[in-house]
Amino acid sequence: MKVAIIGAGAAGLMAAAQIVSKGHETIVFDGNEKCGKKIYITGKGRCNFTNLCDNQTFLDNVIRGRKFMQSALANFSPYDTVDYFESWGLKTKVERGNRVFPFSDKASNVTATLLKACQGVKFNLNHKVSSIFKRDNQFSVDGEIFDRVVLATGGKSYSATGSDGSGYNLASRFGHKIVDLVPALVPIEVEEKFVADLQGLSLKNVLLSCNLGNKKIAEFGEMLFTDKGVSGPIVLSMSSRINREKCKSLNIDFKPALSMEKLEARLLREFDANKNKQIKTVMTSLLPSRLIGIVLQRANVESDRPVQSITVKERKSILSQLKCFTLTFKKLYPIDSAIVTSGGVALEQVNPKTMESKIVDGLYFAGEILDIDALTGGFNLQIAFSTANAVAENF
Repeated sequence: MKVAIIGAGAAGLMAAAQIVSKGHETIVFDGNEKCGKKIYITGKGRCNFTNLCDNQTFLDNVIRGRKFMQSALANFSPYDTVDYFESWGLKTKVERGNRVFPFSDKASNVTATLLKACQGVKFNLNHKVSSIFKRDNQFSVDGEIFDRVVLATGGKSYSATGSDGSGYNLASRFGHKIVDLVPALVPIEVEEKFVADLQGLSLKNVLLSCNLGNKKIAEFGEMLFTDKGVSGPIVLSMSSRINREKCKSLNIDFKPALSMEKLEARLLREFDANKNKQIKTVMTSLLPSRLIGIVLQRANVESDRPVQSITVKERKSILSQLKCFTLTFKKLYPIDSAIVTSGGVALEQVNPKTMESKIVDGLYFAGEILDIDALTGGFNLQIAFSTANAVAENF
């Protein structure tokens, strides 16, 4: 059997390695000059390539395609992925949050291991496939004849790595529905201009929340300010949860470990111990200095006021800002800034056990081209590997 794989990313390489090992002639096409270009920049160049958690925990981190992923994940779990890479000589390590990295901290070693496993695969690089059609149970890929085709072209995020969305066009020509593409795991822009003055400021152990009608979404952890808004782990997660919702504002609880009552008691202790000091000085025990002026301004309290002059109403106003500091949602950063793409080939038209098209026999999908996305922590790359394995299992 002769197989064409379009895309030399994580999904394409894993599919190629497993398909060629079954004795099939396997040719990988990619528009880039080298394989695995997006892998090189994942995990800030360290490549967090899976997450060693149980399958239910894994699925809890999948935003779209959770039910669809059950079969593929059951057949090729994160533990299977680690075993596979280690069998090809990659030393690995597990860090906080069950994140798995190459022991070398070099993403290039992940790509090198996949290429090592691709022994016998033919690569046609610098070749952006423009035409695929099927005739008489065979596929023509830019004029070359194949028995089966695997589309593993990635999404539309980080277009500089070759993920330009061209795979969606190829899929749609075969009659596949493409779910609207929106950015996922991306910074969020806000209306407030003062964020530019806070650019680079990092906050730890805060609670970020968003009210969506009767539903409240909250993320706890670390975030930071950008020139136009906010970013960091909890913001990226939030973006994936709200990218198809109408979000009006984001709220930051700077002290989520303390109830309003306990925080007020702490503030009273600080006030009693520092009656003659300016309020901006006392607030340094509660907030980073760059935030103090903004929080006090929002509470309608002058920064240079002595603590002993602060009224009960003003103290309550300060507390309110500490527990619910509101930022007006403007929009998500553009899809080219996103770590992954939300949307893609509609899952109802794909067999979840084999990743084969339900409308075109012999056409398969793997990785980010599918309408599946997950949170950070190695989950999205594992989706690529699990779906690629599901493809290969059917060959």
